[in-house]
Parts: sequence; C-alpha cells; structure tokens
Amino acid sequence: MSNSTTPSKSTIQPPEKAVLVGLYGHDTPQLKANEYINELEMLVNTAGGVVVEKVLQNRDTPDSGTYIGKGKLAELNEIVGNLNAEMIVFDDDLSPTQVRNIEKATKAKILDRSGLILDIFASRAQTAAAKTQVELAQLQYLLPRLTRYWTHLSRQKGGIGTKGPGETQIETDRRLIGKRISVLKTKLEKLDKQRKTQRKKRSSTVRMALVGYTNVGKSSLLNALTETDVLAENKLFATLDSTVRRFSTQNVSVLLSDTVGFIRKLPHHLVDSFKSTLDEIREADVLMHVMDASSDSVQEYKQVVDDTLKGIDSDNKPVLLIFNKVDAVEDPEKLATLRNAYPDAIFISAHRGLGLDKLESKIETFAMAGYIKAQMKISLSNFKAISFVFDNAEVQQKKYHDSYIDVHFLIRKDHLARLESLLEPEHLIAESVLEQL
Repeated sequence: MSNSTTPSKSTIQPPEKAVLVGLYGHDTPQLKANEYINELEMLVNTAGGVVVEKVLQNRDTPDSGTYIGKGKLAELNEIVGNLNAEMIVFDDDLSPTQVRNIEKATKAKILDRSGLILDIFASRAQTAAAKTQVELAQLQYLLPRLTRYWTHLSRQKGGIGTKGPGETQIETDRRLIGKRISVLKTKLEKLDKQRKTQRKKRSSTVRMALVGYTNVGKSSLLNALTETDVLAENKLFATLDSTVRRFSTQNVSVLLSDTVGFIRKLPHHLVDSFKSTLDEIREADVLMHVMDASSDSVQEYKQVVDDTLKGIDSDNKPVLLIFNKVDAVEDPEKLATLRNAYPDAIFISAHRGLGLDKLESKIETFAMAGYIKAQMKISLSNFKAISFVFDNAEVQQKKYHDSYIDVHFLIRKDHLARLESLLEPEHLIAESVLEQL
C-alpha cells in the first residue's frame, strides 16, 4: 500500500522553465555580465526553477520601455515560445512600465532580480522576525508596481467607464498595503526591542559576527567551531535569521553570530527591512569576514561585502579575514597568491576541519584585545560592585574573606569604567591590579 502522504508522480509539479536576460556594455563588460547572469541562474535554481536559456543584450543603458529594446524583445518572445518557458527573469530591477510592456509582448511571467530574491527569502523565512521582515520588503516592493495588476479591468470592459473602478481599486489596495506596512514596522520595532534586551544580557561577552558573500560557508564554519547543527546548504541565502552560539577557548568565551549573506545588487529596501538581523553586525565587537578561496571573483565579492558594511555603518570595526574552502582550490598558485595578498588572513576548510586550530587561536587573540585582566579585593558591603562584576565580567577565581571578596576576572574595557565608578575608596580593601591583555 502506498503512503498517502507521499505525492504521486502526476501531482509533482515540474520546475518552472526560465529565460534569463541581462545587459553588457561600457560599464559592464561582457565577461562580467556573464558572471552576473550565472549568479542569477543560481538564484533561479535556489528558488526551484530551471534555466533553459540566457540572453545578453549589448546596451550601455536599459531601454526605458522594454529594457532590451523592441527588436530584442521580439527575439526574446520567439525564444520563450520555442523553449516553452514560463517566466523571464531580468538581472536588474524593472520599472512597472517595463514589466507591463514585456509581459504584454511575451505573455510570460516577468521577474526582476529583487522580486526573485524576495521569493527566495519568503520561502526560507522561519522565525517571526524573518517572516515579518520578508513581508515588509515584499509589500514595499509591490507598492509602486500595483498598476500592472489591474490592467485586466480595461481588457475586460473596454476603455470608457473602466478607469474609475480600476483606479479606485488601485487606491484601495495602496491604502491597505500602506496600513499593513505600518503594522509590520510597528511589529518589527517590538521585535527589535526584544532583541536589544537579549543583546544587553550578552553584553559582558565579546561578540563576533560572521559576515560574507552568500554561500561562502559561514553556517558551516559556525557548526565546525561550536559543534552545533545550524542549517548549512550549498544554496544562496540558506541563512536569513541571525543565529548566535557561544564559543569558548582556553582563556575566553565569545558569542558568534551567523548572519544573512550579502550579494551583488542587493536591493536597498531589503537591507532596510533586515535591520534587526543586521544589528547583530552593527553591535558586534569584531567581524569575521568569511570568503570563498575557490571563487574566481574573490576581490569583487570582498568589495561587495565591504560596501554593504559601509552602508550599514559597520566598516570601522576590527576584521578577521578568513578564506574558507581551501580544499576546493585546484591551483596551488592561486592559493599562494591569496596568502601573499592577505598575510594576516586565516585559511581553512570548515567542511574538512583544516586550519581550525589556527583560527581558534586568532579568535582568542581578537577577543582578548577587548578585555582587561583584573584582580580586586572588594568590600562585601559594596553589593553593587560585586553584583556588577558577576553580571558583566568573566570571573576566573574568587575567594571570600570576613569583610571582602578577592576576585580575579576578565572584564571588557568599556565595562571597566562603569565598575570603577562603583568602587569608592572605602570599598576597596587593596589597590586593584589591572593588566592589559
């Protein structure tokens, strides 16, 4: 007897066939445009589609009405028909006018880069925060494109007497979407406050955020370091929510945060919507920039990440550069070139566990740079100071005496000043001993 929960072959939907379209010209050489469209293919595959053709048009700027021009659009329509493609995906964002004209000419479903990324985000959002952020980004993306969804009214009833109902429905939808956006923003503000509270509770520990281009192995590295099972797939945007795990070395503990991967042409409204997730990066003490050593676009991906960090005001933090996937580098000279170009970087394979010992040592060095080692004898009557030490420092040794506590601890530099403000002379039994690590 067959399992009723298993779909039969006849009910399994085949993947949608997609034709990809991009431009090359003076600002974007053809070789670079090929890289962009290959990445777009990865996005389509991640969304569950299959690419049947790629079309590149030689234009310095997109055509305002059709993106690729009327002649190329006619050629595109023929390609779509011959290959029975259901959708066309463009490597840049399209205007509502462009979408309407291309849709009218080809009768295919039209997606641009932002729409495709949003579709992937929607399918991968798991937590309340991620789902809220994705819905907000989708509505902000949809709002200026509403007009094309009501063109069927004029087709059904003709021109006279239809503009009013059509426009009325559009305005009604705009108001509904506007209200929903307001509700989602309020919800995100509440979630953001909850996250800030959680981060305050972790404030005694140095925080490091894993950042990098999408699909470079950040989640795999987090799993390898902390021996956890955070989702790690060979797909773009496998991680949407920030995941925090504790990692301890011989001398110090740190909190590692896995964050959403960056990508070329990441829409600005997506960055805005994922503010609470990106706050893990903004509030981190150290950034661990993970790169794919086997990639042919190392420099460009690094620049994308650097530019994105600058865009969220996080480009002034200490950075530990990590090259992952060294086991996938076939050319030894390529690896040697990277080592020479980045002598302070750590080269690893998270998948095979190569180089992790050196990375752990480097993490400890970066973490300890944010701490002061202290020994203090504090009067037992100074409840506030003692409580502050136990809440905000890593206590390594303590010994109680009749009137004081002798405590050895590691404390963050930014917390030391707050502690010293609680240590009035009569509450210190002896001079404190501070040591720069």
